Amino acid sequence: MRKKTFYITTTLPYVNADPHIGTVLEFLQADAIARYHRMIGEDVIFNTGTDEHGVKIYRKAIENSQTPKQYCDDQVEKFKALKEILNLSYTNFIRTTDPIHVKAVQRFWEKCLENGDITKGKYKVKYCVGCELEKTDSELVNGRCPIHPNYDLEVIEEENYFFRFSKYQKKLLSLYEKKPDFVIPSKRYKEIVNFVKKGLKDFSISRVKEKMPWGIDVPNDPAHVIYVWFDALVNYISTIGWPEDIDKFEKYWPCVQIAGKDNLRQQSAMWQAMLLSAGLPTSKQIIIHGFITINGQKISKSLGNVIHPIQLVEKYGKDATRYYLLAKIPTLEDADFSFDQFETAYNDDLANGLGNFISRVTPMVEKFFKGKVPKVKSDPQKHPLKISQDFYSLRKAYKDYRTALEMYRIDKAISYIWRYIKSSEKYIEETKPWKLAKINKEKLSYVVYGLVDALYNIAWMIYPFLPETSQKIAECLKIDGLLKEYPIEEDKLPCIRDGTKITSPGILFPKG
Repeated sequence: MRKKTFYITTTLPYVNADPHIGTVLEFLQADAIARYHRMIGEDVIFNTGTDEHGVKIYRKAIENSQTPKQYCDDQVEKFKALKEILNLSYTNFIRTTDPIHVKAVQRFWEKCLENGDITKGKYKVKYCVGCELEKTDSELVNGRCPIHPNYDLEVIEEENYFFRFSKYQKKLLSLYEKKPDFVIPSKRYKEIVNFVKKGLKDFSISRVKEKMPWGIDVPNDPAHVIYVWFDALVNYISTIGWPEDIDKFEKYWPCVQIAGKDNLRQQSAMWQAMLLSAGLPTSKQIIIHGFITINGQKISKSLGNVIHPIQLVEKYGKDATRYYLLAKIPTLEDADFSFDQFETAYNDDLANGLGNFISRVTPMVEKFFKGKVPKVKSDPQKHPLKISQDFYSLRKAYKDYRTALEMYRIDKAISYIWRYIKSSEKYIEETKPWKLAKINKEKLSYVVYGLVDALYNIAWMIYPFLPETSQKIAECLKIDGLLKEYPIEEDKLPCIRDGTKITSPGILFPKG
């Protein structure tokens, strides 16, 4: 039987600035969701890449005395390096300068043109170079873009091609009505519905090449290049073969898209209208995350508050960095980053939480059972740590965990794992295995088996978020098949085999 497919993509960051923790938050969120869907047995595509056209890139290249392509080639390596730095598991990395993408964008343009949705007209607008978007007066604060207040607004007046966005108001509202979870969270869904209800204006999708030459040529009109937003959005389908490999495209499309709240309009309205124009199915869902702020301010190079992820990885490690950004930054809301909060999370949750639990459980097996998981006479499926109402059981934890991840609440899913870890710690304190060793070896076997089994299940559950730690625990517990497919059924939870010779992973999270 063919595996169920799942396709998730990030937006593509511009390469005009180096990646920072605000950039990588989206990569990590998509990575966690992709790993979860692989773990439950699905055929997953996880796409990311780089957005390399537009005026910002063009001006940066000139500033650096490079051609735009040379500049992009240099910058893209910094983004590719994140795969190793943060242990990302993406399958696709697409550049908007890739020939396959260029060809797809031009074909997509032709499809929209054939449908009567591309026209030519005069264009005069206030334009934010930072957003690469036009701005109405109502969107401005003190005459500036609120997202990029450090950029001067520019007034553009020229003849451009336009996309007939206004034509798709009713179709977009119908899409939203039929799929009330199309945009998550609900407040962003309401925001985009209200935006579309107010009426849509056709938007410019080209630039005059003489003024801004860095872009993909408009088909049959080399005097114009395709506007960067129209170009970049097509990556979601060009990366899976459209229009050359339709079988592959149809196998994986539609996708789940993760985007920041400043991309809400482009991802959930503009892109969906473009897909409808080209005669293609709309996206599956749009997940909108918040911003990471520092001292209440959005991360910005101009404000000097940029933190590169490698700063955190070099000091705390990959998994600790992943943990903080996924567990302590609410998935769908803004949150403030601080080194103090990072230290607290590291010490409380990792060193004194998961790390301490591991360092308590594995030595018990060595000390009391010569390193082998003890045999138990009773049914392991009925162990208190799996089903008891007196503890936060594995059955309940796993159900909550899956529900949270299906709703893309990564932070909530992680909180359920740590609640289970605390419940398992409580079990140690209540059963006191060090006393049982002196008076009741049979009960000791039952207790220690349950604790090792709890650790076995924790290894699986943390995999999407802490893959290195998960692997280290798996190696110590001799878990076969970890990272491939979680062997769980609704009424039968996985159990570690008794008699397994296990080892200690050592100190995974040294106290800071």
